[in-house]
Amino acid sequence: MKRVFSGVQPTGNIHIGNYLGALKQFVELQDENECIYCIVDEHAITVPQDPKELKKHILDVAALYMAIGIDPKKSIVFVQSSVSGHAELGWVLNCAANTGELFRMTPFKAKSQGKQSVGAGLLTYPVLMAADILLYDTDIVPVGNDQKQHIELTRDLAIRVNAKYGKDTFVVPDGRFMKSGARIMALDDPTSKMSKSAPNDHSRISLLDEPSKIKKSIMRATTDSDGIVKFDIENKPGVSNLLSIYSAFTGKTVEELEAEYDGHGYGDFKKDLVEVTVNALAPIKERYNEIRESQELIDALKDGAERADAIARKTMERVRDRFGLGL
Repeated sequence: MKRVFSGVQPTGNIHIGNYLGALKQFVELQDENECIYCIVDEHAITVPQDPKELKKHILDVAALYMAIGIDPKKSIVFVQSSVSGHAELGWVLNCAANTGELFRMTPFKAKSQGKQSVGAGLLTYPVLMAADILLYDTDIVPVGNDQKQHIELTRDLAIRVNAKYGKDTFVVPDGRFMKSGARIMALDDPTSKMSKSAPNDHSRISLLDEPSKIKKSIMRATTDSDGIVKFDIENKPGVSNLLSIYSAFTGKTVEELEAEYDGHGYGDFKKDLVEVTVNALAPIKERYNEIRESQELIDALKDGAERADAIARKTMERVRDRFGLGL
């Protein structure tokens, strides 16, 4: 079986863009692969966090992982900081990375633009991301296209270390880019990706939103004035985005939906999409509420950390030996 690794930051509520674009496929991957799914809390502190809120969000995300169908008996689910190998390997790889390649990373350039100084973690977190992946001899990393640069850096570091310290020091992973058709955009601005941090709460639908909020967000969603339900990203980005959401939740093709709503206005289309979305999210919310405060969740994370640490320790023994670290 191939080994799969991925992680999600515990910052804010997971929205349908995260779910339809990536997490839904994480569930599918666990049936035929050895999957390791991590809550990357060490990445979260590259920007200031309230400690109490961070701890809460860690458990929120872990519960949502399980609520959407990630099975801790099939997959390893754990919190990044519970396994010390992440930070240790991150430092080792920092010593193998070059500042030039880190300064070229798109997120650093975007987030540091116009600022005299930023936290060093913002520059080096892609190396920690590489450590997350390489620590588990990962074969496949399921990511969106916006993460391609991070996968390239991870592969470059693995190949560089292997060339200097031995070709089997690290498994060189492959990125598996998410299936097309589930790129979910902001409801208020369909030219931008749906975001946890957008100031307009109605720009997104979170997995735990109440039906009344879901209805309000969809009915307010940006469309256009011609009233024709047709997929055309260039000329009708708002309607196209809503069609993508409808298709992803129901399994109906965009063509089937266009035919179904031929001659109908946006009102009928949006009302039906509200019902589809509420019904799709209801079982996730129900399962989340069952496990969020349960011992089941804590036990799953503790067991996942032990299983992850067992793999990580073997990798770090190999890395320390190759680099000449320790006695």
